Formats: sequence, structure tokens, C-alpha cells
Amino acid sequence: MKRVGVIGGGQLAWMMGLAAQKLGIELLVQTPQPTDPAVRTAAAAVLASIADSTATARLAARCDRITFENEFIDLEALTALEQQGVCFRPRLSALAPLLDKYRQRCYLQALGLPTPRFAATEEGTNVAAAMALLQHAELDFPLVLKTRRHGYDGQGTVILKNKAMLHHAWQQLGAQPLLIEEFVPFERELAAIAARAATGEIALYPIVETQQEDQICRRVLVPATVNSAITSQIEAIIRSLLENLDVVGLFGVELFLTATGKVLVNEIAPRTHNSGHFSLDACQTSQFEQHLRAVCDLPLGNPKLCCQGAVMVNLLGYEQTTSDYLDKRGQLAQVPHAFVHWYGKTESRPGRKLGHVTVVQPGPGPLSPRDQALADARQIESIWYNQV
Repeated sequence: MKRVGVIGGGQLAWMMGLAAQKLGIELLVQTPQPTDPAVRTAAAAVLASIADSTATARLAARCDRITFENEFIDLEALTALEQQGVCFRPRLSALAPLLDKYRQRCYLQALGLPTPRFAATEEGTNVAAAMALLQHAELDFPLVLKTRRHGYDGQGTVILKNKAMLHHAWQQLGAQPLLIEEFVPFERELAAIAARAATGEIALYPIVETQQEDQICRRVLVPATVNSAITSQIEAIIRSLLENLDVVGLFGVELFLTATGKVLVNEIAPRTHNSGHFSLDACQTSQFEQHLRAVCDLPLGNPKLCCQGAVMVNLLGYEQTTSDYLDKRGQLAQVPHAFVHWYGKTESRPGRKLGHVTVVQPGPGPLSPRDQALADARQIESIWYNQV
């Protein structure tokens, strides 16, 4: 039996723990609280901050290799462990150009991959210097401002329509390094999940359409309705990225599709990703199982759909309370072809991901797959948000 350590103990590691049980892999997690979701599915837990490299050393002593749930790690401290023989997958040198959003943009640019135009500020840059930087980079409003590290689910991201909004955002975020990029008037947002094995084999999942509200993913439509030329563009981007990074493991890539058919890379997540949750119920191999297969040098599984299509709806918190929402979860479970995944979090707050529901389409119906997915999403959301 292989033992895999995961730095992080949220819902991604929780679902990875379920996949590990299926594969006969012993999963251990490093996470701060005994109530964190992954503690329930892991074989054991090291209770410590995910940035605590001393705790990671204890985790590594009990595991064959270490992987990651998120990017909130101390890369320098982990490098010392890697030099002592700890096996990280993905390897740390592959993560190095991705953890900082500005460095990630520069890396993509160096590979010749298409991205929005961008600039960056360093710690302590004042707003006047930022305005001069925008002028030099020929960037004009509207703009998108992002923290370069530790942003997720819309946190640390602000859309700026004018100078007044820039000044206000600078009061909130300006003391830290920031990425500033052009606002892309996209037609749709897309995402792609892919895994790469140590042999170089790559398994690509169906491209999906993601729909955001307040910079948080609300729903994922599977598969995305795009033509073969767009599909080929995206697959070429994914292959170029994974091969140049020489990674082992699963990655999520967020993309913009413009009205002219141009594809731009938005962000890269070197881990399992929210846009791939549909794979638990709609694919022959889930993204969580696939990641573990790559990490453990097992043959990659088949990523193809085992249904006509699907929609994944995030169950987002909409109130500040403590509740397990048993009644609503029961109603959701009664929706035909619905699979409810509840993360076991004890506290709800607006925007927090508490669970997700995937509704699969077993076969062709009167509606197109996209229209059916939207109809299924409306049904799920009418149950979940019916008191909002």
C-alpha cells in the first residue's frame, strides 16, 4: 500500500481521501483543525498550519510522497525538505513559476501562450506609482486587480472601472504585491482539467463552461459547447503547459473565450479544481482518483464522460449561521439524476463553498445538453436559495 501525504485538509483533500480508499492508498493530511473536512476521510492527520514545514517533515516521514490541496505553501521551506529526499508531486520546481500570479503570467508569456495584458506592483507601491505603471504598460480602465498570492473564490480580486475605484482598492490591498490586468470582455469562461503521468502520458477531461457570480464559480456546464477549433486550441495550450513544466499530477486551467474566438489563459491551479468536481459522477475516472493515480505511478484512468452531459452547482453559503441544511439536502437528493456532495463544514457564511450537486444527463433529451444543464441548475438553485 502506498502512503500519500496531502498538505491541506479542505474539501478537495476530503474528496481525494474517498478516492484513496477506492484505490487502496493510505492518505494522510496536514491541516490545522480536527474538524477540517479531510480529517474524516484520511487515514491520519498531522494537525498543523499548512505552511508549517516542520509538520510537513513529520508528515513526510510517514509517507512515500507528498502532494498539495492548495497553493498556500512556503516553497522555500519545502525546498529544504526536497533536498533531503522528500518526494513532492508536482515537484517544487514546477510549482515555483505558478504560485505568484505575476510570475505565472510571465511564465505563460515566455511559453508564447495567450494571456490578458498585465503589469504588476511590488510591496509598498503607492497609487501614484501604480498609475504611472498603468500608463507605461498602456493599460486603461476597466481593469482587474488581484493579489499575487493567496487569493481564492473571488477574495483579493477587484474589478476597477475608474481611477476612483483604483484609489479605494489601494487603501484595502495596495500594501502587498498586486497583479493588474486588462479586463477581458469574454463571451464565456471555460476550464480544462488534465493529468500528466511520470511517463509523459496526458489525460484530458472534457472542456467545461464555468459561470461566475461575484467572482465565485456558481455552476459548471459539461461539456462546453465549443467548436473543434476552440477545443484544439485549448488542448494545445494544456499539452504545452504540462510538458514544459514536466509535471506529475493533475492541473486545472481557467480560460477566457472572446467573441472573436480567441482563447486566453486566465489562471492555472496546480491541483484538483472546483471546475472538475463533475468528474466524480459524470466521468469514468474522477479528477481525484486521476491525481492519485499520477502521483502514485498507477496507470491513468479514462477521463471520458459516462453520460450525455452534466451540470455541477456549487452550494454556496448565503447567510451567517451554523447549520447542516438537512432539509434542503434531502430535497436536492430527490432531484432526478442528482448527486449531492456535502463537505461537512459546520459554519456557513456568504460565498463559502459548503457542498456541490451534480446532475447528470443519462442520454439525449428534448433540450440541447447546454440548455438541459441550465434547466437542471435552475432547479437546484431554486431549492438551495429559495429563502434568499
